Amino acid sequence: MTSTPILAHLDLDAFFAAVEELEDPTLREKPLVVGGDPHGRGVVATANYVARAFGVRSAMSSAEALRRCPQAVFVRPRHALYAQYSRAVWDTITDVVPRVERTGIDEGYLDLGTVAHDFSQARRVAAAIQTSVRATTSLTCSLGVATSKVVCKIASDRRKPAGITVVPPGREAGFLAPLHVRLLPGVGPRAEARLIGAGVSTIGALAALADSDLKALLPGALGPLLRNRARGIDARDLELVGEPVSVSAEDTFPRDLSDREALHMEIRRLSMLVSERLRRSNLSGRTVTAKLRYADFSIRTRSTTLAAAVDEADLIGDIACALLDRGLRDRPGALRLVGVGVSGLSQFRQLTLET
Repeated sequence: MTSTPILAHLDLDAFFAAVEELEDPTLREKPLVVGGDPHGRGVVATANYVARAFGVRSAMSSAEALRRCPQAVFVRPRHALYAQYSRAVWDTITDVVPRVERTGIDEGYLDLGTVAHDFSQARRVAAAIQTSVRATTSLTCSLGVATSKVVCKIASDRRKPAGITVVPPGREAGFLAPLHVRLLPGVGPRAEARLIGAGVSTIGALAALADSDLKALLPGALGPLLRNRARGIDARDLELVGEPVSVSAEDTFPRDLSDREALHMEIRRLSMLVSERLRRSNLSGRTVTAKLRYADFSIRTRSTTLAAAVDEADLIGDIACALLDRGLRDRPGALRLVGVGVSGLSQFRQLTLET
């Protein structure tokens, strides 16, 4: 409908915690932490906004969360329940915007240009999406609207919860400039340390780097890529699902991660996403793979092939966690990235009972 891309990034607000509050309304006014055992090696998956006011954050140890907020209520994640809510949310979204790229159980990109002529209309569509999601599921979401993925991803986090941030064409660099450089997708711990050490603490300062300075700080292709993103330049289109030979999901950690429970939690989150993608395509698969990328960027994969095809999140998660453990026994060490994949696909889904 328009030659200028109009994209949005949608992020469900404190998704796991919000679902738990819907299931038990007595939790709404309490600091709520979804995660592992605070008296063991548990890790926070997410926290509601009451708990966040005490400094509780995702990926923090549950013990630290309890120290910061002794009155917090801790609940274990219920992945199958979250998957049901996620399906309802995305079915609602695609009724409004047909072209979407899901990047997680609780987030994804939308091509608003398919339903909006300009950015004013795009804002109204974003508001309609919020209304539809709330009406269908009672959940809230935040959206960032911009011309590129990198800008709308950052924008969606600026007015949480239940916010809409629109960055019109031509204002991308100005919007990004004052923000901390760590907020720019692609800036990992090493790049951040180099930039901060050189006095480059904002996205605007990165955008203004001369070629020689950029090459000295961030050699190779990473420097120009990040500088373009800092200027709001990002030509990536939505990645739409075609006819896959495998279905996978992976995530890179802000910091190298060695805590086993935290790694298992991430594997199960990715397994939920893989399961959702399989079910939306009416697929199942016999081979489950776990991917491990270490701090030195080396990659190991571990796979197993089953007698029957699977598509169920908990089962995929159980298998992938065992594969992760096997990989770490073969080569211990902190990980930069983990991934989960299912291959050997067919159109026949396993029979499962859902309660």
